Amino acid sequence: MTKLFGSSGIRGLANVDLTPTLASKIGLAIGTLSKARKVLVARDTRVSGQMLENALISGLVATGARVSCLGVVPTPTLAFLTKKLKADVAVMITASHNPPQYNGIKIFNRDSVAYDEKKQDKIEEIIKHNRFRLANWRNIGESSPANQDRLYSETAQKTVKLRRKWKVLVDPGCGATYSLAPIVLKAVGCEVTAINAQPDGFFPARSSEPNAESLKPLASVVRKLGVDGGFAFDGDGDRVAFIDEKGDFVDFDRALAAYAAYVVKRRGGGVVATNVEASMCVEKMVEKQGGKVVRTRVGDVYVSEAIRKHDAIFGGEPCGAWIHPQVHYCPDGILSSVLLLKALEDEDKKLSEFTAETPKYPTLRTNIPCKNEAKHRIVEKTGEELKRTFPKFKETSDVDGVRLTVRNGWVLVRESGTEPLIRLTVEGESLEAAKEIMNKTTELVKKVVAEVRK
Repeated sequence: MTKLFGSSGIRGLANVDLTPTLASKIGLAIGTLSKARKVLVARDTRVSGQMLENALISGLVATGARVSCLGVVPTPTLAFLTKKLKADVAVMITASHNPPQYNGIKIFNRDSVAYDEKKQDKIEEIIKHNRFRLANWRNIGESSPANQDRLYSETAQKTVKLRRKWKVLVDPGCGATYSLAPIVLKAVGCEVTAINAQPDGFFPARSSEPNAESLKPLASVVRKLGVDGGFAFDGDGDRVAFIDEKGDFVDFDRALAAYAAYVVKRRGGGVVATNVEASMCVEKMVEKQGGKVVRTRVGDVYVSEAIRKHDAIFGGEPCGAWIHPQVHYCPDGILSSVLLLKALEDEDKKLSEFTAETPKYPTLRTNIPCKNEAKHRIVEKTGEELKRTFPKFKETSDVDGVRLTVRNGWVLVRESGTEPLIRLTVEGESLEAAKEIMNKTTELVKKVVAEVRK
């Protein structure tokens, strides 16, 4: 059996990689491992969601679990409710920002943290060997519908108190935030105009991944309406992208760095967690305010783990996935939106002004083909050689591939989790510096690939 879990749960093409048969087995395995009595299940708007939900629930019920079906809700809402309602486990059926033909399954424990690698491996082992624990016929579980959106909305209102009536444009992209995002933003006092706010699992309005290209129509409407900004969410609502009051897309890294610095400033210091691919502008901004940055592997579960381990006050990835540990440990696009508005009020700034002080550094990326079985060895060997190529390096990390910080930038060498490729990411204080680092690293990796091939 091929490995099921990736960096953010299980993902695959619906009815090809992720079938009802597999979903049922995953439900059986979750119930077997957790011995859960109370389970929450939710899904995003994808057309395959209900099919997979029914199969998953049948597996959970067969182990004796009592399942509350929340229907279509954002992933962070499910994670929050797991903790709030003291459920034993929660399962979200979503492929997040992936195209509509994909779907996935993500599992959360009672603390709102996604299952770590250790638990994921146990799930896979149970499925591989069919070691399912079936309940006696007298103790078979049951499923019932439940609606607890109100608890999430009320918590957002208690967490954020806005003084002014912000005019905002909201774009759920036909995904899971279609109802709750406008409701929450109105509840905290915003004047909300919503577009693409109807549930449609084909994502006809735009890509389920909110980025500069897919949000050009939203940016245009922000300019035409003259609102304070726009918020766009991915398919399951754990990511948010921002359009400023000028109608410009806000760079993910700069938004993350500016907000992280704001949180550190308000708290008088503290730790911020982000992944190895985030820009060095995060350190620049956070350290200026007396804070510290810890870096993790790519994947929100690793950022969540680091937040708990280091008692961090904030964490996130440069894709709009921000984690606010004072509420829960799952990236939350809706909560991030209202907390950003609070930050703008506290700083008395427009969104464009809020990010203006954050430096923007040139980033270069390239991929180098290699055989899958050689990827790990190539990254290991490249890590050894990189230190000789850049003898005056400042810092090195191997939490996810090899990351080397040099005088005028950094380089990250990682093996692709899905393709026969080595991925290179370089950031420099100038374009010239970035090109120099990339050229040296590319030459080195190609040399290592050739040596390993012999």
